[in-house]
Amino acid sequence: MEETGIGIWGVPLAIFAGAIRVSTPFIFVSLGETITERSGRINLGLEGTLVFGAMTAYAVAVITGSPTLGVLAAMAAGAIFGLIHGWICKLPKVNDIAIGIAMMQFGLGMAFFLGKSFIQPVAPKLPSIPLGGWSSTPQIQAALNINVLFFIGAALALFLFWAFKNTRIGLILRVVGDSTDAARAMGIHPDRVRLLATAVGGSLAAIGGAYLSLYYPGSWNEGISSGQGLMAVALVIFARWNPIGCFLAALLFGGAGALGPALQSVGVTQGYYLFYAAPYVLTLIILIATSSPTRSLAGAPGALSLTK
Repeated sequence: MEETGIGIWGVPLAIFAGAIRVSTPFIFVSLGETITERSGRINLGLEGTLVFGAMTAYAVAVITGSPTLGVLAAMAAGAIFGLIHGWICKLPKVNDIAIGIAMMQFGLGMAFFLGKSFIQPVAPKLPSIPLGGWSSTPQIQAALNINVLFFIGAALALFLFWAFKNTRIGLILRVVGDSTDAARAMGIHPDRVRLLATAVGGSLAAIGGAYLSLYYPGSWNEGISSGQGLMAVALVIFARWNPIGCFLAALLFGGAGALGPALQSVGVTQGYYLFYAAPYVLTLIILIATSSPTRSLAGAPGALSLTK
């Protein structure tokens, strides 16, 4: 093992910094999927939305020179994907899981087709906040150089946790997600609520994509996502549809994803590529641990993914 400037402490520091960097897309995708699933609909198309959002943000940032406009464009693209998914799922006898898989492939295909000409150009990156300026150690400075989207994601998790319990919109979302009949009895239009919830969820997922292409790793290519959109769906189940749980679970997934690079930074190269599988192994473990033939998951919306 090679020594770094701060010795063995470089490993937990690198995992901490990596957890923040890697978790940010998970935070936005999982929060978006939580909103969608709380309304009773599953959107497996978020992988395609994530990648298309990454391409859109990168392309707009290259053309305009503004990463902020790139993020806003990605949000608009993600909302359109959500609206398409939601509108199709309004049709009778349509299964939202099947539509989600189709939308995922559609988003991936469109991103690869439209994004080929933006692989080479360099886009301006999103700004970050240098919280490590007090330290003279480069590793600590780098670890505490945190992108503003991470803080926005943390604040959004807290807001959604509060809003689900204390606002009229949160109540409507929960009622629609738990019982379509009860929602109709209250004068609520379930399809309309689910359409809007899916659009908002898609918009948030696209922010995760914008983070990937405009900050970390900070480039656009066809393999930029590595299945993070699908893993975020498992993360929502693990978090029991709780926004704060999603935030903490995203940090856990981010830490697992940062394990390989952290060990490599201190010279551990034996079995290096196996550590890259840590997030996927963690996903499998979570899915197995949370499954049960005899009981339903705590917090699961009662009308989740019911086909009319």
